[in-house]
Amino acid sequence: MLNKYTLLFVLLSSSIFYACDNARVHDKKEWKQLFDSYQITDACIIIKDQTHEIVDYYNLNRCRKRFTPASTFKIMNSLIALETNTIPDESYTIQWDGVKRRPDWDTTMDMRKAFEVSNLIYYQQIAKKIGKEKLQLYIDTCQYGNKKTGNTVDSFWIDGTLTISADEQLGFIKKLYFNQLPFSERTQRIVRSMMLREQTNHSKLSFKTGWGYHGDKEVLWVVGYAEYIMSVKEHPNAMNKSNERNYPYFFAMNFDIPKGDTTKDWRSIRIALVKEFIDNYFKKLDK
Repeated sequence: MLNKYTLLFVLLSSSIFYACDNARVHDKKEWKQLFDSYQITDACIIIKDQTHEIVDYYNLNRCRKRFTPASTFKIMNSLIALETNTIPDESYTIQWDGVKRRPDWDTTMDMRKAFEVSNLIYYQQIAKKIGKEKLQLYIDTCQYGNKKTGNTVDSFWIDGTLTISADEQLGFIKKLYFNQLPFSERTQRIVRSMMLREQTNHSKLSFKTGWGYHGDKEVLWVVGYAEYIMSVKEHPNAMNKSNERNYPYFFAMNFDIPKGDTTKDWRSIRIALVKEFIDNYFKKLDK
């Protein structure tokens, strides 16, 4: 179904900064304080308030700088695997090879579980099944980062060959949310369902993390979207054809830590940071 969606995608802007009026793009220098509270000195985040067409960001230069996508590429890898029928659905199982690597990887699992625990070995096997030609075709069509896949089909997204910026990540996620990527609605719906991590009566949080390397640093990613759900009874002015209104916020964040740094629980901190930023937007809607 590639050609069916290609023209639509090309007509859509890939840059969030250029897609918005300058008056709606805000440099949030005060966000530095939150990163400082975790002793993070080199970071960026960009958040798009879709309802009000507002983009807020911290550290513009870094937002436009490309880094290895690391495990955030599992979003794209999953989309391509499903669209090409390399695997029939997210319940496709790969047997564990018996090699001990990480406790949460060392078992037979399906794609939904592999996505949740970010199982590199599972997705390397999926990439081999897809093949370099199809991977490159969709990466090119989606204009994903620098579009480079190099010579090794199962490591280009972790070895620094393929790189992408936070700005580009956010644009990609926004299109996924609205079924605007060059994939079928079914494919995009399945991947969105795998990204959902937290849900309450009033909110949903969907994301994918990543952890990679560049130079003598490690780069940590969180990309995704949050939805604030408000019922018509709670907010009559938000009324539409359905009984509730979703307010989506798209985000992409990355930051550096020293290589090998184990002084903090960075896996939890990156999620905590995103939640703190998003909660500030939700609090405004509560008022």
